[in-house]
Amino acid sequence: MKLIKKTLITVVGIFIVLIGIIFIVLPGPAVLIIPAGLALLALEYPIAKKWLKTFQYKMSQTAQWLDSRVRRFRQR
Repeated sequence: MKLIKKTLITVVGIFIVLIGIIFIVLPGPAVLIIPAGLALLALEYPIAKKWLKTFQYKMSQTAQWLDSRVRRFRQR
């Protein structure tokens, strides 16, 4: 039963991540889809958890950078 669960999580997680990667090129919510797939894969694989944390950190840094740019633009 555990093998079936792990296989199912792996297949669905990889599928979701691949859809997210496709949405990087095509218009779509890649920023939402990729972390969802990584979160699913992180249930079974520690490396996916590491990638998810890295993705979250990079998104946080990008949001802070964008906030500072918007604040500077509004001060003009």
